[in-house]
Amino acid sequence: MELADKSIVVTGGAGFLGKHVVNELRRLGCERVHVPRSKQYDLRQEQHIVRMLDDFRPDVVFHLAAVVGGIGANEKNPGSFFYDNLVMGAHLIEHSRRKGIRKMVAIGTICSYPKFAPVPFSEADLWNGYPEETNAPYGLAKKMMLVQSQAYRKQYGFNSIFLLPVNLYGPGDNFDLETSHVIPAIIRKCEEAKRRGEPSITLWGDGTPTREFLYAEDAAEGIVRAAALYDGSDPVNLGSGQEIRIRELAETIRELVGYEGEIVWDTGRPNGQPRRKLDVRLAKERFGFEARTDMRTGLERTIQWYKEEYS
Repeated sequence: MELADKSIVVTGGAGFLGKHVVNELRRLGCERVHVPRSKQYDLRQEQHIVRMLDDFRPDVVFHLAAVVGGIGANEKNPGSFFYDNLVMGAHLIEHSRRKGIRKMVAIGTICSYPKFAPVPFSEADLWNGYPEETNAPYGLAKKMMLVQSQAYRKQYGFNSIFLLPVNLYGPGDNFDLETSHVIPAIIRKCEEAKRRGEPSITLWGDGTPTREFLYAEDAAEGIVRAAALYDGSDPVNLGSGQEIRIRELAETIRELVGYEGEIVWDTGRPNGQPRRKLDVRLAKERFGFEARTDMRTGLERTIQWYKEEYS
């Protein structure tokens, strides 16, 4: 699909990932990119979705909007995280079908994978077990978009794709300690402790789990490439294919920030999923996507952005 001449809606386009996707679309020459804001369009309300589609009349919809957070936020809000994400996806796909939208790009989550999925996570293992408990409601709500996408393609011929990005990071990330993910949380804790001269910071768990991370600009490139080049029903992972232990990640961030204090691990707090690493071969095969930004470079850019914004 040629995107440059299309009317495009990016839900969540003012958010962390969404801004990078909008920038990538505009870099490719897309001039009619619409970013609905939650004040005007509450996507949990069916009538607001209908009005949004009528107002913008898109050819393509990128659904990035989500109610999301780290382990703590998921533990506090399992019900709302499930309901809000479920109804947003279900209503948007249904009414996009009714309105004759030419393509839907639905963004899922790595949290949908089973807690003990074989590593690296292959798309074929997506249904072979229950997700990690702390974020299962969120992960399952997002995975229902895959079920709906495949069912609608089969019954109605509706062209929708489903992508599974791994944990994202980069400039513009959420640094609120109540809702942030691991990288921005560690950056903020290290920066604030350094500024205050504090002797230590405390991080959740024991540092043994592993994670894979994808720089947000790379993720945006992959999402837009998929929109242009991929038209299949199979879910596709988006990741870097590189795994890092949380303890090593924390030490690297401490070094890059220049914080000399101690890292204390609160083992009374949950670790989350034991390992996360994706099989990223399908994205390369189907639409030629490979991550370009190495971890250290991405962290340096993210830390620099945080210093400029919050110093």
